[in-house]
Amino acid sequence: MSAKPLKKAVLPVAGLGTRFLPATKSMPKEMLTVVDRPLIQYAVDEARAAGIEQFCMVSGRGKTALIDHFDVSYELEATLRERGKLEALEQLHRDRLQPGSISTVRQQEPMGLGHAIWCARTFIGDDPFAILLPDDLVLSDTPCMTQLAQAYKETEGSVVAVVEVPRDQTNRYGILKTGHDDGKLVEVTGLVEKPKPEVAPSNLSIIGRYVLMPEVIGHLSKMERGAGNEVQLTDAMAKMIGHSPFHGLRFEGERFDCGDKVGFLEAQIAFSLSRPDLAPEVRAFLKKYTG
Repeated sequence: MSAKPLKKAVLPVAGLGTRFLPATKSMPKEMLTVVDRPLIQYAVDEARAAGIEQFCMVSGRGKTALIDHFDVSYELEATLRERGKLEALEQLHRDRLQPGSISTVRQQEPMGLGHAIWCARTFIGDDPFAILLPDDLVLSDTPCMTQLAQAYKETEGSVVAVVEVPRDQTNRYGILKTGHDDGKLVEVTGLVEKPKPEVAPSNLSIIGRYVLMPEVIGHLSKMERGAGNEVQLTDAMAKMIGHSPFHGLRFEGERFDCGDKVGFLEAQIAFSLSRPDLAPEVRAFLKKYTG
């Protein structure tokens, strides 16, 4: 029996973005731009490239700009048309989502990533679903979620994107306990949220890209608190192991933590240099400032 098609994605976007204050005082952190596109647009584009058609944003108060971004802006489009800026107009049309393809739910209390995913339980239903954290930006030839979707088809089970982190940083991430490892796809035999370096089962860390089976919602529904006294997605995923296939994927590409100021600035440079229209001038001014 083949796996169900992957058509749904959950985007947890309820965070306050306090590390980027005052920029995020009146603007959602997911609307911060890397080059000329907001983080939320990168996440949605990556999901669409993987064949995903339905989106649920788990949001909070003051985040309506995220939905407005994907709405039709009649006045702007009319102005662009009148001024002959057809290339910009076409870009807006490409970015637009199909009517009815995006919904939102409120995470009324900040109870952790697991709680945010649980809030989307009605949207998820009985279907496999992707999770994309917009803070994590991946630069790659093949979009990271496309790679995960292919691994899901092959394994017919849950798959998470993983990277190796320094051993002394395991207490910042969800860490894998590993089984068979072919160098790309690694069997997950256990998961630990933010373990101390001396007891971490490996240095393979989950980043903000997941494909999960809907059974995870049943575990999240118990509202068990973990690290930080929050409902941890990692803890719920750990309970799925052994009942259905679960793998980590060493994806091809470079991940940037855009929830961190240095990571955000590094992403600006990397994505600028990946653009043929910008790379020559960016290299020139980098030389100016770096010698």
